[in-house]
Amino acid sequence: MEQLARYLLNWYNKNGRDLPWRVKGGAHPDAYAVWISEIMLQQTTVKTVLDYFDRWMRRFPTLATLANADITEVLLMWQGLGYYTRAKKIHECAKVLMEKYGGHFPKNRAELLKLPGIGPYTASSICAFAFNMPETVVDGNVIRVIARLYGITNEINRDDIYERASKLTSQKHGADYASAIMDLGATICTPTNPKCLLCPWAKECIANQQGIAEQIPVIKKPEKQKRTGTLYLIQNDKGAYYIQKRAGKGLLSGLYEFPWHYDNEPSFVGNWQDTGKTITHVFTHFHLTLHIVKGVAESGIRSDGEFVIPTELKNYPFPTLMKKVIKGL
Repeated sequence: MEQLARYLLNWYNKNGRDLPWRVKGGAHPDAYAVWISEIMLQQTTVKTVLDYFDRWMRRFPTLATLANADITEVLLMWQGLGYYTRAKKIHECAKVLMEKYGGHFPKNRAELLKLPGIGPYTASSICAFAFNMPETVVDGNVIRVIARLYGITNEINRDDIYERASKLTSQKHGADYASAIMDLGATICTPTNPKCLLCPWAKECIANQQGIAEQIPVIKKPEKQKRTGTLYLIQNDKGAYYIQKRAGKGLLSGLYEFPWHYDNEPSFVGNWQDTGKTITHVFTHFHLTLHIVKGVAESGIRSDGEFVIPTELKNYPFPTLMKKVIKGL
């Protein structure tokens, strides 16, 4: 096991990616940067996160600046990354860290797990990347690497993957090892057309030996449901559009939106003109298609909504679905 770790670390030292939220040769000096990057990277690619991370760190360079910021601005900076609960939890967690931990991340996995929005994966990532602890960090890339290394052809069991991965984890070079195995999956052991000849584990990899790398891992994905609805573009006599803040505690609460509803819900009463346009978006568990109409509402508009001229819409945090609508105005 130690020999495999050594092979991987040597490969990483020569071929690992240079990313702003990590350093080679040990822990990153700023746990805050590690934390932000890890939350951003959930459900998002490195290529996408690079620009967001740079803008975020310029606007909120420290934990204190984030904790003192208004949640609306935090959501605006997060706009486009999706899964907005992450941004709300980041803001909440920053406040807790400032108030209860003196603005420092605890160097303890159990304490990290007590913080808002930090689950087992993120806690392990912070321990590994920020404090060089021998934590086993398992993401999609690592699952693929481990499954191929051991030639696992049955449906993936995450507990089994974690157990196998933990036995390989370097006890002395936690940060570099975690970065290395993720980079291996992202650049060499890719989902399709893996570059097995360049892999430091090529000789030991069962999937490579048997020529079945692209058939692994076997992950069952649930079929996404399809939903439809109607979105309403309501303008006043000055050409401003009506928008409202999403209420409740759901995924998109606190963000702004044009009024809309699913087809099985009551519609707005009004004189509506079909624009002939539709907008689609893929959420985690379903596909949504909205038919866009415009006109004047006779009822259904909330008193806490507001009319905003098109050039000012950029100052409001909208989810990705609504940004698609704005782009088509």
